[in-house]
Amino acid sequence: MKLLSLLSIASGVVLALAAVCADGQAPQPSTPSTPCSETANSNTFLGITTVRLWPGDAPEAKGVGCEDIPTLSVLRPQPGRENGSAVVVFPGGGYMGLASILEGREVADWFTAHGFTAFVLRYRLGRKYLLPVPLIDARRAVRLVRARARDYHVSPNRITVIGFSAGGHLAALSGTQFVQGKPDAEDPIDRVSSRPDLVVLGYPWIGGISSDTSHLTYCKLADVMDRCEELRKAYSPDLFVTKDTPATFIYHTTNDETVPVEQAVRFYDALVKAGVSGELHIFAKGPHGSGLGLGDASLDQWPGLLESWLRAQGMLTPDASSVAH
Repeated sequence: MKLLSLLSIASGVVLALAAVCADGQAPQPSTPSTPCSETANSNTFLGITTVRLWPGDAPEAKGVGCEDIPTLSVLRPQPGRENGSAVVVFPGGGYMGLASILEGREVADWFTAHGFTAFVLRYRLGRKYLLPVPLIDARRAVRLVRARARDYHVSPNRITVIGFSAGGHLAALSGTQFVQGKPDAEDPIDRVSSRPDLVVLGYPWIGGISSDTSHLTYCKLADVMDRCEELRKAYSPDLFVTKDTPATFIYHTTNDETVPVEQAVRFYDALVKAGVSGELHIFAKGPHGSGLGLGDASLDQWPGLLESWLRAQGMLTPDASSVAH
């Protein structure tokens, strides 16, 4: 399926493909249709703030435009309903754009309604920022939340990541290719681990890095077919599942024509073989990009299954010590 088809299914897609000008100048500021996720756009009235992942230039930065600055938008729960849990949300979009509403804001709102403090990641992407740059941003996001847990009134041991489609691929990578903290690091954020405590995957693009063009492939979208096998071996999440991979919840649909359901099954099989707790829910019918269900009578049930799983993991039980801070 063409890239246009992938992105059109998600309302509120934010494209992040502004390129360096032909004369070598830095990228120009984004147009109003692609607003920066900057501190200046924070809305504390609605309980939303935005922070940069790095105070200065991010690693591997290739400019100073919006697309060069990864950020976290922080959404807080209703005062008095906080439970000390945090979630970092990775919207999808084929690593070419971000479904910021369907797989970002709507998901964050669902979690805040359940007492979580939510963090929506705007990670770098497109042909300008190939893997592993999105993974660098994802690791930093988890580390930032953990390092500043006290400031956000969350527990450093109750951080969930959730991602959809390409964001699901990124979430799976964050759970399988995490890095440990460096106690002697100059940056306090680098002193803590990037390992999430739980992983949630919505129709994850697990096999997205493939030379098989019969289905959507990152290698073709990013124009890196000549490096595809190298990238596949380095960034296919199912190849890196170990006993240390966090417990994982997976949602998919059988007739997903963009990301074959076999990709979710492949990751689940890897969890089982590694002895990692996993829960897989496959619905008979439903399009790719269904978000939290899109009002479908059947698909709308999957967030309830997620709620039950989170409750069983202890994530909905208030953590008095975190909330008290």
